[in-house]
Amino acid sequence: MLQLLVAGRYRLLDQVGSGGMGRVWLARDEMLHRDVAVKELVPPVWLAEPERDELRLRTLREARTAARLNHPHVVRIYDVVHDRGGPWIVMEYVPSRSLQELVDDDGPLSPQRTAEIGLAVLAALRAAHSAGVLHRDVKPHNVLVGRDGRVVLTDFGLATFTGGDGALTGPGLVLGSPQFVAPERARSGVSDPRTDLWSLGATLYAAVEGHSPYARDSAMATLSALATEPPDPMRRAGPLRPALAGLLSRDPEHRLTAAQVEPLLRAAATEQPVPAGGARRPVSRTGRSASSAADPAEDAPAVPRSGTPAGPRPDGPLARRRRWVALGAVAALLVAAGAVLALRDRDEPAPAAGTGATPLARPAAFACATPPPAGATPVRSAPAPTGERYALIPDWTWYVDPSGFRIAAPVDWLRWADGSATCFREPGGSRVLSVGAGAVPADPVAHWRAEERRLTGSGALAGYQRVEIAPLDLYRGGAVWECGWVTGAGDKVHSARLLVSVSPTRAYTVSWLTKEFDWQVNATYFLMIRQSFRPGS
Repeated sequence: MLQLLVAGRYRLLDQVGSGGMGRVWLARDEMLHRDVAVKELVPPVWLAEPERDELRLRTLREARTAARLNHPHVVRIYDVVHDRGGPWIVMEYVPSRSLQELVDDDGPLSPQRTAEIGLAVLAALRAAHSAGVLHRDVKPHNVLVGRDGRVVLTDFGLATFTGGDGALTGPGLVLGSPQFVAPERARSGVSDPRTDLWSLGATLYAAVEGHSPYARDSAMATLSALATEPPDPMRRAGPLRPALAGLLSRDPEHRLTAAQVEPLLRAAATEQPVPAGGARRPVSRTGRSASSAADPAEDAPAVPRSGTPAGPRPDGPLARRRRWVALGAVAALLVAAGAVLALRDRDEPAPAAGTGATPLARPAAFACATPPPAGATPVRSAPAPTGERYALIPDWTWYVDPSGFRIAAPVDWLRWADGSATCFREPGGSRVLSVGAGAVPADPVAHWRAEERRLTGSGALAGYQRVEIAPLDLYRGGAVWECGWVTGAGDKVHSARLLVSVSPTRAYTVSWLTKEFDWQVNATYFLMIRQSFRPGS
C-alpha cells in the first residue's frame, strides 16, 4: 500500500505502527502540504460482519471522542474519511517514540523523567474526565514522547462517555491490555476515572521499573496475579514510590485521585519532599473536596498513610497457592471465548505406555477439530440455572451438559459430541470450545509433557514453542499446557489446555486455540469465562 492515495488527498508514505485492529501510516496531506498520521482500520479476518460493523462504529467513536478534547497532551484529530469500504482517521503527526519504545530501546527511565511524563498524561486524563470521557486503554504503547519533549496520549479506541454514547462492548466483556487493566475492571468490567488512574500507575511503573507491575509469562498468569497478588516490589522508583503505591491500590476507594497524586508527581519530578499531608485535600462538610466538581475522579478517599496496597506477601505460601488457584480457574474458563483452529488426526496413535498418564477423552491430540457433523445442534438461549448469580454478557447463555458441568457458551454456536468431548463451534467460523471428561492421570504435569513429546515427535506441531507446562492447585489438582506452533497451512497458532481433577476418578480437559495474531484479542473474555465454569458434582 506504499504511496497509496486515500480519499484523493492523503498519500501514505510509511507504516509507523500496527496493532491487532489497525495500522498507522505517516502520510502527506496533498492539499495542505503537511505530514499527518493516518490510522487504517484492519479487522481480523475471523470477525463476522456484525462485529466488523461494530468495529467501524468504534473507530468513528474514537475520532469523535479525541476531537472533542482540545488539550496539548492529547493527539489532535483532523479528519475522518471513508475509502475502500472503511473509515480512516487523519491525525496530527507527532515525530516521536512511544513510551514502550523508549523503555525497550534505552532501558528504564529515571524517576524524575517518569514523573514528568506522568504529569503530562495526568493532565490529559483530567481533561478527558472533565469532558466525561474515559480512556480505558492507558498503557506505554499509547503514550507518545515527541522529539521536542512533548508528551501526548493517543488511541481513544476503547474510550467511552460517562453519560450518553455508551460503550459498544457488553457488560462482562473487558477490553484492553491485561497488564495495564485495573483489578476491578478485569474482575467485573466496571470503568470509571479511577480505573484510568490505576492504568496510569501501571504505565509509570513500567517506565521506571522496566516492566509492568504484573509482568508474567502469559495472559493467564497476568490475570491470575492481578486478581490475587499485590504489585511486584519497586526497586528503581525512589521518589516515585508514594505516587505509584497510591495509584496501584487494589481498592478503588483507597486509590489516589488525580488531585492527590499530582503533588506527589511534582515532588518526584523535582526530588522535593512532600509536606506531611500534602497529598490530601481539604474535605467539606459534604465529604467532597473544593476541587472535586471539576474532576470526576475526586470522590475516592485518600490512600492510607502507608500507601501500600493490602495483600499477601508475593513470595509467601498463601500467595503461591492463590496464584495457582486463580491461574487454574482462568485457564479452565478462558476457552469459551476462544477462537480455535484445531489440528487433529483421528488416526494418531495413543500415548505410549509407561508415561504415568491416563488418556483424557479421546487419545488424539485435540478434540473438536473437524467441521460440525450434520447432526450438530445450535446452542439455544436458556435461563440461568437455579441459584446461579453470575450474569453473562449478551449473546451468551448457560450451557448445562448432561454429564453435569456447565459453562457460558455463545448462543447459536453449533454443539456436538466428539467422543467424550463436548464441542462448540461458531457457524461459518473457526472458533471452537471443547470440554471433555476423562480419567485422572497419576501426574498431570507428566501427562502434558508426555503429550508434548508425542505430538512434537510425530511432527504434528511444526515450529513448536512451549509457553509453559505448570501445575495447578485447583479442585484436586491439575496442570496447564500453553504453547504455539505452525499449521500445515502456515498459520501460527496459540493454544491453552487445562487438565483439572475434580474427583478421585474424574478430570476435565478444557481446550482453547486461536491464531497467534488473535490471541490477545480473545484474552479479553478470560475473566467472564473463569467465573462461569462449574464442574458439577
